[in-house]
Amino acid sequence: MSTIDILGVPFHALTAHETLEKFESFLTTAQNHVIVTPNPEGVMQARRNPGFSCALQNADLSLADGIGIIIAAKIKRLKLPGRVRGVDITLALFERLSQKQGGTVYLLGAAPGVAQRAAENIEKRYPGVKVIGYNHGFFNDDEPIIMEINRLSPGVLIVGMGMPRQELWAAKNRSINARITLCLGGTIDILAGEVKLAPAFMRKVGLEWLYRLVSQPSRAKRMLDLPRFILAVIFGT
Repeated sequence: MSTIDILGVPFHALTAHETLEKFESFLTTAQNHVIVTPNPEGVMQARRNPGFSCALQNADLSLADGIGIIIAAKIKRLKLPGRVRGVDITLALFERLSQKQGGTVYLLGAAPGVAQRAAENIEKRYPGVKVIGYNHGFFNDDEPIIMEINRLSPGVLIVGMGMPRQELWAAKNRSINARITLCLGGTIDILAGEVKLAPAFMRKVGLEWLYRLVSQPSRAKRMLDLPRFILAVIFGT
């Protein structure tokens, strides 16, 4: 697989279809594969956090989730097929697994009760997918959770605890008994219906960040990393 580098963070140059093919290949092996989906905010965090940077660099797949990554690739004249949004690729994977009547999933993250609702929605929408376990992300001791995941051996482990906590946790527990560990931020909240996706036309043109900012004004400070990201890409700072 070819990769490009955006401010020290690697991205695999894959289409959504190629990504799904990789996922299915990973599911046939007897080892865990960590998949990350850093956006521009994540890239800037990685520049300030060496541990987070290391986790991103050592992931098995790093997908270009944010439109800012695509813009940066164009500015740097690097070849990147297009966006691979974490939530979209997850739903596409569930669709494939449902058709095969054999997918197993464990959900780790979000507030208490949210992962359970997400599990119910997943099984209702994708009857061939079985959510075999879940736990909220507000834990102090993860040893019982790790023991449960190892015992259940899910095909897909979705970790939604926000950057950089989820990536650091996945890197620390790389040997966990799953086939794929997907670091997906707020996807569990979306699957539970707690958070709505941006309208389709906004997703199409890459304006999810604006929708999130309007619906969650508390993100304003974090959004300052977006102009910093573009300036760093342009001027190489």
